[in-house]
Amino acid sequence: MVKKVQNQVKTKSQFHDHCWQVKQNLRMFENCFQSVSRMILENEIHKVVVNAKTTYDFNIFRNGRKHVIGMYDEINSFVSYVKDASENGSSKEMAFVLVGEPGNGKTFFVDFLCTQYRSFLTKDKNKKYTFRFIGIDQIGNYGRINAIESQTYEDPMILAMNLYDDRDESKTFLAKEIGFDDKQIENLYENYRPLGACSGYIWNDIRSFTNGNIDDMMKYVQIVPVPLTESLGTITGKYPAKDKITSSAVDLLGEESIQRLLHITDTNNPYRFDLRRGALARVAGGGIHFADEIYKNKKDLVQVYLGVIQNRNIEIDGYKWPIDTLIIATSNNSEFNRFLAEKEEAPIVDRCRICYVSHNTNYKLQKELTQYAIGNEARTTLTRESLHQDPNLNYAGSVAVVLTRLPRSEKLTPIENMKLAAGEVAGEKSIKTLAEVIDTLNQEADITKRFGQKGLGQRNLGRSVQLLTESSETNEGQCMFAYDIFRALERIILDYVIEANDRSKYLEDLKTAKGLYRERIMTEMFNAYMDEPLAIRKDVMNYVNMIIGIDAENLGPDKMWKYKDPQTNELRALKIDERYVKSVEERLGLKTEEQRETFRTSIRKIYGQKISVDLNYDFMDNLELVKAVTDVRLKSDIAGAGSLIGALANRTNEENQKLYDRMVDTMLNKLGYCRTCAQKTIEYFCTQEDEN
Repeated sequence: MVKKVQNQVKTKSQFHDHCWQVKQNLRMFENCFQSVSRMILENEIHKVVVNAKTTYDFNIFRNGRKHVIGMYDEINSFVSYVKDASENGSSKEMAFVLVGEPGNGKTFFVDFLCTQYRSFLTKDKNKKYTFRFIGIDQIGNYGRINAIESQTYEDPMILAMNLYDDRDESKTFLAKEIGFDDKQIENLYENYRPLGACSGYIWNDIRSFTNGNIDDMMKYVQIVPVPLTESLGTITGKYPAKDKITSSAVDLLGEESIQRLLHITDTNNPYRFDLRRGALARVAGGGIHFADEIYKNKKDLVQVYLGVIQNRNIEIDGYKWPIDTLIIATSNNSEFNRFLAEKEEAPIVDRCRICYVSHNTNYKLQKELTQYAIGNEARTTLTRESLHQDPNLNYAGSVAVVLTRLPRSEKLTPIENMKLAAGEVAGEKSIKTLAEVIDTLNQEADITKRFGQKGLGQRNLGRSVQLLTESSETNEGQCMFAYDIFRALERIILDYVIEANDRSKYLEDLKTAKGLYRERIMTEMFNAYMDEPLAIRKDVMNYVNMIIGIDAENLGPDKMWKYKDPQTNELRALKIDERYVKSVEERLGLKTEEQRETFRTSIRKIYGQKISVDLNYDFMDNLELVKAVTDVRLKSDIAGAGSLIGALANRTNEENQKLYDRMVDTMLNKLGYCRTCAQKTIEYFCTQEDEN
């Protein structure tokens, strides 16, 4: 019997069918904030620690081949804004504005969000529907216009809540005809809004024509899905700021249509206005409107935005069309500051949730962003020959740009700052020091002085990669050699950074980055010399295991110590070489027994903390320790790095040539180098450049 009633409801009309599907939860009726919020929160959420603070990481932003990297605080701000708006909070009457330096991912974030939202709406349950009035030409006053679609893509449930002039009658219809219970009707009416001017006007015309017979009226209603074609600007639309002459409110709101006036005889009919000519109407049915560089628009357009943000209405000549739209905007710092300086524009800023977007300051995450700049496709030279990528290129570029984004601090050196921001160990300095530095900087009234707000952006990195690939050395050698990225970045700093203080700071940071690259090359050369890709890693772990086992009770006179390897769970034996341990500690500048013991305790403590979270932790982020171990091994194995440099630089005798050939062979076959970058790296190693 129940099935029979349901089938009757479904087959009575398309409108009845849609309402029944909403009742059965087969189709969703929700506002844009609820849709976006559900899309984000239905995916996995992880807890992460960023700059000493626990925050949340939303999995939806980490999907896809080219996804959002970092931006933890900004994403958290956006999610809490959307969630608050979906729960009828004050955010519902605000726009979300991302403010920051050019090239830090604001537009990329919004575009990514829009892409995910479109994908979310392709699923059957989430699809957006609207209604179309058909057979309009029978009514008169509409000329040859046969079908009229809701201009603002209103949901059929909006029509259902406005079927009668009396709201209670509409509720009675939903209860009796469809079978909604009181709780469901109450939930529906939480998202109540009146019909848009033209939909309401046409619906009244249909009511007059059919003498108010609801079944006859339903014959004029057709339910259609909202088109998801990206190029149409429906569901997700973008309005980029234009110059003062070509931009007008018409681009946002729409205008009177001469074509329609040729058909419509009733001059009071609001359908004479073509709303789809504007960007807002196309996203008015639960979509996302993206206002790029919102504060670059002229004043009258900003005033239009003020009205739209506050009232969520499109208003033309006193007619109103309620809209359901999430408004996201972007702006760069200079435009935003200029806008703030004009005090009379305060109301628009008051209606915006401002989120300051910083550059990425984690050099480990930057490696993924640098890969975006380099590109994942196979690169070729100008003569279409295969172009190799130096295995150190990504590291060199990532470290260089991240250092420029880290502000100077008396409490931390640039390298300590960089390592702590990436969640690594920085000697005696703790993550709390970084948290204090960030808190102090974030008290600055000038946004650009806050942590991570200034520096070389992603576009500058992209330009430097372009300079690198167009240089004759790259094309001749068929290889993107890592050290050349520093020259390219230097060129970018000199050409694109206008402020003298910033320029000198960035050039200093570039020197620091070269020093870090130098240390990495020392490690790489040792690995090449030992004919093993992870040689230095093994030696670092040997040192760590030796200082753990040096005071062990079961240590015999032969200094052999047996321990269980946490990574493999196997029992291993290690001979503790005290001379090696002391040599490493001397290289670290630890002269007294007390200093050594303090350092050993700190290493044991770090090991204890890290191994419980990451079984593969290997201390390779502790650059001082890695450098000390490298120096000791080079000295003990080949009587100092100097003699290795001498042997590689002076290949007049057969033995030196054999060593050179063997190292090049290891670099080619085991370390990912090509002949060009292997030779250039060895040449660089043999110079005294960039030694710290």
